[in-house]
Amino acid sequence: MMRLSFRQSLTVPYVVLVLGVAALIGWLSYRAGSQAVDTVADHLLRETVERISQAVDRHIVGSKAVLEAAFPPGMVAPEAIETHFDELRARFWIATSLYLDPNNYVYYGSREGQFFGLWRHSLQEGELRVKIDSAAPRSFYRFTGIQGPLSAPVVESKVLDPRERPWYKVGETHPGYAWTPIYIDFSSNELVATSVRPVLDVQGSLAGVVASDISLRQLNDFVRTLKISEHSLAFIMEVDGKLIASSRTSNIKRLADGTSQRLSVRESEDAFQLAAFERVRRDLNGSMITPSQTLHFDAGGETVELAYSRLSDAVGLDWVIVVAMPRADFMQGVTENVRRTAIIGGVAALLVVGIGLSILSWVSRDLNKLAAAAREVGQGRLDSPLPDHRNDEIGDLANSFRQMQQRLRTDSLTELVNREGILRSINDRIHQHRRQTDDRPFAVFFMDLNNFKLVNDRLGHDAGDQVLIEISKRLRGSIRSGDLVARYAGDEFVLLANDIPNAAIAEQMRSSLERLLREPMSSITTAQHLVSSVLGGSVGVACYPGDAETADELIKRADADMYARKERSKANF
Repeated sequence: MMRLSFRQSLTVPYVVLVLGVAALIGWLSYRAGSQAVDTVADHLLRETVERISQAVDRHIVGSKAVLEAAFPPGMVAPEAIETHFDELRARFWIATSLYLDPNNYVYYGSREGQFFGLWRHSLQEGELRVKIDSAAPRSFYRFTGIQGPLSAPVVESKVLDPRERPWYKVGETHPGYAWTPIYIDFSSNELVATSVRPVLDVQGSLAGVVASDISLRQLNDFVRTLKISEHSLAFIMEVDGKLIASSRTSNIKRLADGTSQRLSVRESEDAFQLAAFERVRRDLNGSMITPSQTLHFDAGGETVELAYSRLSDAVGLDWVIVVAMPRADFMQGVTENVRRTAIIGGVAALLVVGIGLSILSWVSRDLNKLAAAAREVGQGRLDSPLPDHRNDEIGDLANSFRQMQQRLRTDSLTELVNREGILRSINDRIHQHRRQTDDRPFAVFFMDLNNFKLVNDRLGHDAGDQVLIEISKRLRGSIRSGDLVARYAGDEFVLLANDIPNAAIAEQMRSSLERLLREPMSSITTAQHLVSSVLGGSVGVACYPGDAETADELIKRADADMYARKERSKANF
């Protein structure tokens, strides 16, 4: 058995102890961090997929209503567009007003090759696209307002035959509503999905097809702006692999002859995107559960965390959302913590050796001191303290991921901003005003539905939920750009309205909101008219600066104003 020298006997055990503790701390830190990453990664990827799903839903939700407004069910097609020009113009204007973004374009093609379309550039600006002669190109007429005079026509250079377009072919072969396969738009040269429906003549035969386009450019822009991690990937595709939107690559390829062609994920030059597609493709041979699924796989020697979801409906929509991220992006902080632990362990070992040698040198000069030092060693007084950052580092990492998980805080029923979100927005707006980065006055409106308990008591909570959803859509559709509406609690809503220069403007907006709340509920049937007739709401207002100094005080002031107004309304009633 090897015999250690006196100096080695004092130094080697402590070096081994320090290195062993450092290694143990590193292993525990890595294991705990890895478990935390597994949990947080799953939640983060699922929530990102859900965000994209919500963005897709907002794009397609209004298409059916737009077509019904353009050609109500049962209405026969006009014999000729020129004889029903004004009627078509009025109906198409109303149809595009329902969901101006993204359903700002509705059009009709007849079996004779005529075409009539209305494109809304803004709330007041529109453009008619008309083709009376089937052999002629379309003429474009700009106008302002629903009955505004038409400008001089601009004749299109290319000749469009609606009967040859993909949307018409789908509409003439389906008895009801349907989605076309995604195609490249004739005018904008961008990806478009079109909702179509056949229009019949008086004999019940096909007379034409009405359609509404949904440009996928905004959806592609949304996916590109998602910030998940440095090397993350998100894309939307059809089940056959054709790209709809991608955070990394284009969804269209420009050909040498100037035309464009759709790209498939199989053609992607991004190896990470191709690997994610190949993994998801294994699950696409059968039904896929709509809620997002998570998994992990190896790609290029590294582990990848992936989540996906399939969106489909009964009229032809069938898309797949995929979000993927290298596990190294999640583990970066954990790996760095292990590296720091190893460095600290090495430094501590060197310190132990140095201290041990110093003690030995000091003890060697005096045997009595050596004995005293030996007793101290026996009592354990020479242990070098080991900095332990395990808890702090894991705590920091977990806190960082929690913040990422909590960044889309929305009300699950109405999809409006929730209570915490609106309070944070009001506080931010107050700070902007104080720093004079935006010193415009603003107002907070507190809304409470009247007799909402009557809906729940008589019709059930499902009906109450439908009323809340309808009110939320009304409020969201009526607010100005830059304003923010939130569901505060129960049947209470809060609106943060910017640029309210005086009390008179605030009062006008209050009156507008109360009129909006008094409108009959379409979610309540005529058999429930009694309930619908007693609904409505009271609106309180608080202005900044002037009425309060903090977000909580503004809410309380607006709440108090609302209840006072409600009491006055009851007294007058």
